[in-house]
Amino acid sequence: MITKEKLVKIVGTNSLSYAPAALDAYSRDISFANTVRPVCVVKPKNAADIQKIVKLANKTQTPLVPVSSGPPHFRGDTVPGTGGAIIVDLSKMKKIINVDRARRVAMVEPGVTFAELISAAAKEGIRLNMPLLPRKTKTTVGSLLEREPVIMPKYQWDISDPLACVEVIFGSGDEFRTGQSAGPGTVKEQWAVGGVQKAPYGPGVASWHRIIQGSQGTMGIVTWASMRCELLPSLEEPFIVGSSDPDTLLELASWLIRLRMVNECFILNNTALAAIFARKWPKDYQSLKDALPAWVLFYCVAGYEYFPEERVSSYIKDITGITQRLGVEAVKAAGAVSANEILKAVQQPSPEPYWKLRYKGACQDVFFLTINDKLAGQIQVMNEVAEKAGYPVSDIGVYIQPIVQSTGLHCEFNLFYDPANSSEAGRVRELSNTAVKALIAQGAFFSRPYGESAGMVLNKDAANVAVLNKLKKMFDPNNIMNPGKVCF
Repeated sequence: MITKEKLVKIVGTNSLSYAPAALDAYSRDISFANTVRPVCVVKPKNAADIQKIVKLANKTQTPLVPVSSGPPHFRGDTVPGTGGAIIVDLSKMKKIINVDRARRVAMVEPGVTFAELISAAAKEGIRLNMPLLPRKTKTTVGSLLEREPVIMPKYQWDISDPLACVEVIFGSGDEFRTGQSAGPGTVKEQWAVGGVQKAPYGPGVASWHRIIQGSQGTMGIVTWASMRCELLPSLEEPFIVGSSDPDTLLELASWLIRLRMVNECFILNNTALAAIFARKWPKDYQSLKDALPAWVLFYCVAGYEYFPEERVSSYIKDITGITQRLGVEAVKAAGAVSANEILKAVQQPSPEPYWKLRYKGACQDVFFLTINDKLAGQIQVMNEVAEKAGYPVSDIGVYIQPIVQSTGLHCEFNLFYDPANSSEAGRVRELSNTAVKALIAQGAFFSRPYGESAGMVLNKDAANVAVLNKLKKMFDPNNIMNPGKVCF
């Protein structure tokens, strides 16, 4: 075990906590992960601190759990999987290293939140490709490493986008840079000759960033990451399309994205949309939900520096032809929710309280990747499993996000529940596990499983687990990085 004196030498007394309240905060989250109390919380200030902590942990066989985002946490990956662990809280590393409009790239340390980077990027005339309404405490690096889906699939060319390059301290204690940042020279030397850390592939023929993404902190600790950004529009026209049939909206979304007509584009059911925009509970929530169509597609047409009005009007004309052919209508409001209100909301983090906590106080998500042809059957299976478990189907929020130029879909079911009601919490826990099994049988691909579902998913492919364990031994030979997570 690492002694307090050695940690103080690295980070100082003000960046180290053994306080019971602090330890309790990291011992649990809103998921169903078992409660495990860490030994202490250490807050490094730079990459050198992290490397010293990792090397010291190797000598003493001390587990490390990296955390960048603030609470509330939802997936169990930041709760220690074993006793004797130290939380490596990266929230003090808040430097925005670089924002480059010409190359549409930004580089930040792991403690920078979405709100902080949105503001800095906007000053330079660029924007982030964001996930849907991240919580205020969510960091951009945390989201990128978790491969959270982004709401502008038009700009997503690979499942790892918009992540570009990272600097990581592997569990072995070695420092490594991926993609263009690998070299030659340091990052500053690359800048001096016009280099930019935007392409994620390499060094060599391997895509090393894929080992780190989705690993839940089991391979190493990222000290900075760069990400692809996009230009800020000078004109935006958002629209809503409602329907009782999600297949129609999926077909419309596919056309809009593949023809590169829209920026933001996603589908929500009325439960999720009401949970986001209801202001008074429960009266406002139910009345808003009742006034909404069963399914809502949101999209935004944008114009830029040159001829923005002409660009937007041309796209709107073309989209009208598509909506008429599909028998739907694009409007500016649905129920009491306007398209402009949705656009303003999704370009920022969620206001407090976080939208997934407003309905009942807690939420368990079941999410996976799929394709258009399979989604209807998977939604039906989810509804059948919920009915058998006694969970109201009308209470399930659904978020459908086209990904990678609309070549696939992220589907997410939000199971809202009261954490103070042990019976309801137990029902949701059992439902989420049963749903994962049923959805796998229906062709759902769980690309980033957390908690209890990780075992169910990964045990389906022994060869994959064997490869992951070989990589783990290479990059974290003493198994100090977040042991007990994924398949380790």
